[in-house]
Amino acid sequence: MQTNLLDTHQKAVQINLDNSKYGTIAEIGAGQEVARWFFRVGGAAGTIAKSISAYDMTVSDAIYGASGRYVSRQRLETMLGHEYRNLTEYLAPKRGENTRFFVFADTVAAKSYTRTENWHGWMGIRFQTRPGSDPSQIILHVSLLDRETTLQQEAIGILGVNLIHAALFEPNPVAVVQEQLDGLSHERIEVDLIEFSGPAFAQVDNRLMSLELVHSGLTSAAMFTAEGKVVLPAEACYKRPILVLRGRFRPVTNHTVDMLTCALSQFQREPENQGEDILVVTEMTLRHLQEGDVIDDRDYLDRVDLLRTLGRPVLISNFGEFYRLANYLQRHTSKLIGLVVGVPTLREIFEEKYYTHLAGGILESFGRMFKNDLKLYVYPLLDPQAGVLATAGDFRVAPRLQHLYNFLVENQHIQPIRDYRPECLGIFSRDVYRKLKEGDPTWVHDVPPNVALLICQRHLLGYDPEKFETAVAAAPPT
Repeated sequence: MQTNLLDTHQKAVQINLDNSKYGTIAEIGAGQEVARWFFRVGGAAGTIAKSISAYDMTVSDAIYGASGRYVSRQRLETMLGHEYRNLTEYLAPKRGENTRFFVFADTVAAKSYTRTENWHGWMGIRFQTRPGSDPSQIILHVSLLDRETTLQQEAIGILGVNLIHAALFEPNPVAVVQEQLDGLSHERIEVDLIEFSGPAFAQVDNRLMSLELVHSGLTSAAMFTAEGKVVLPAEACYKRPILVLRGRFRPVTNHTVDMLTCALSQFQREPENQGEDILVVTEMTLRHLQEGDVIDDRDYLDRVDLLRTLGRPVLISNFGEFYRLANYLQRHTSKLIGLVVGVPTLREIFEEKYYTHLAGGILESFGRMFKNDLKLYVYPLLDPQAGVLATAGDFRVAPRLQHLYNFLVENQHIQPIRDYRPECLGIFSRDVYRKLKEGDPTWVHDVPPNVALLICQRHLLGYDPEKFETAVAAAPPT
């Protein structure tokens, strides 16, 4: 049976009729929306050992222990651990030889009389892939986008059934991610974190799963740390000033590092940022991919590994226009946001053709982007042939937009990057990548030493040591 051809009712029936799988469903908040599906379709006795919903905080604390936040990952994992221990302790001696045990749990804050915004939840499943095996686990975070409580409850129920069904019947993690949208749409939910763990997923790279969330339309952006741990963007950005450098980073160069270092120095000196814990993020957008395009996993992970050398979290997004990136960040913080760009990108930002879909055109996009005093830090561009330096200070746009540009500069929304290293201006990642692919050994001088070492040790970005050695041998003596 192909899971993408099954609706929620059929999925619940298939699970109920499979006597080899047996488990507990525990839910906090928003009702027992997931368990309801299995009772509704019939045959739930074959699937559900126990269904529990602890609405009262005192009762919840008595079962799972005290908690500072009830809708949190910590609470979810406590629920999964407690219920799984109970389930296997009680039932493993009796039916453990022939049964795959599972526990599904969720903790959700839906729309209510007291909660009028920020509707979200955590859900997860801990399960065995075969009788008696150590459990594996899938955890995700969901934002509820429906405006009505009943619709939010419905979405939680469908998503929960999708997660249980995918975990129990789908061995491919990418397919697990894609199945979460069955019966739903990105207008109704946003899944901005998913994490696989346990023996069934020993070979899974959760960075790729973050990428798949964005590529599948389950979220607009996903984030993970320099160590590769997936994190919730809303929590990482919460009440923090944010500085973002966008790029393809193929590869990270001395030019990249200088851009970020100089921009951060200026960002730290902004009066609003004094004493603040600044979040510095590198961002890659998938906007250049067309629908149906296959992601080059190796190329993507190579670039992510190189970004790790910067020690900064990585944001993967589908934002093409910068105002959409800014609006996303402004959802999570009211602090100052800075975007690091080069002169060529600044030129694109002022191209009106990119905003024809907006009723207010470029003025609407700028109104959205520059609210909350957002700042653009512009790195200069050196024309390698003419030797002319272009900066934000002498930048020229279409005559009808020049007054707008001047206004943004005068109010320090657009600032030239100062104290840059002149020797970095002539470094372009496309040239470094070409040299690397062709075996030209001079590329190593254009990247930080730790980046060069990582590329050579792990043969990243298609680096071929044989080409490198041949080029060195053929080079004239110095």
